[in-house]
Amino acid sequence: MPGRSRWHFKKYFQRKGQPSKGRRFSWPLENGLIMKSYVRSIILTGYGTNCEMETAHACRLGGSDVVDIVHISELLCGSRRLDDYDFLNLPGGFLDGDDLGAAKAGANRIIHATVKSTGERLLDQFLRFIRRGKLVLGVCNGFQLMVKLGLLPAFDGDYTRQWATLTYNESGRFEDRWVYLKINPDSHCLFTRGMKGIYLPVRHGEGKFLPADGIVMERLHGRGQVVMQYSDREYENIISSYPENPNGSVDSVAGICNETGRLFGLMPHPEAYLNRVKHPRWTREPVPEEGMGVKLFSNAVEFIRREKQAE
Repeated sequence: MPGRSRWHFKKYFQRKGQPSKGRRFSWPLENGLIMKSYVRSIILTGYGTNCEMETAHACRLGGSDVVDIVHISELLCGSRRLDDYDFLNLPGGFLDGDDLGAAKAGANRIIHATVKSTGERLLDQFLRFIRRGKLVLGVCNGFQLMVKLGLLPAFDGDYTRQWATLTYNESGRFEDRWVYLKINPDSHCLFTRGMKGIYLPVRHGEGKFLPADGIVMERLHGRGQVVMQYSDREYENIISSYPENPNGSVDSVAGICNETGRLFGLMPHPEAYLNRVKHPRWTREPVPEEGMGVKLFSNAVEFIRREKQAE
């Protein structure tokens, strides 16, 4: 497909700040050069997920070259594999109707189900993906899934032990509101680099972050794994009271990462704020054209691309 290759060839040199005009490469070399830096994103859907389209759009805006929405049944039958992707997105929704608790049934499926074509556990695909240093983002229900699988916080690289949960909001009701989030500058998180704070909506009934005990919370803080906390609108002070902390999370935690910063989960929805018209006050105050949520995805894609080019 020469036309497609030429377009990506041009974009490659634009990203590097170099002119593409006048360069002469054979198509095979050119294709290899571009394909090496391709970023392939997968958005997992099915059984109650409802934010896959917005998440796919966010990946495209973030610069991902390939964006596939894949039903979990496609992984289970073997027609798709996580091995073929660089960036796994676990979007929001209500997996299995939140039966057994938010994302618990979904976690059990991944732990116990096997791939029809190979017989391997689906969990083994997840663990292989992670151990190869690839990136995972879980939003809302996806964050709940990661925590209940044990993918977060994954102390000492143990991705199968659950150290915390996300449970019912202290308000006793579903919360649909916008929140200010202070970003920890000492966090290892790759997704939030260069960011002081972010303004995003929450939409959940079970968003209260609850660690197993105080020691878990101390380890999260001590190891730079607390990424986001509910705050004031200046992103200066952490606020524990309602409604700024909409769910009663311990230490106002809104998002955490693993020790490498390559796995990140948060309750607020970055894919819900991708352009100015999604801001709740866009008709009443100046708002940048690009929504704040795009930065999380572009940071991820740029990190993956740099790693690929360095190989």
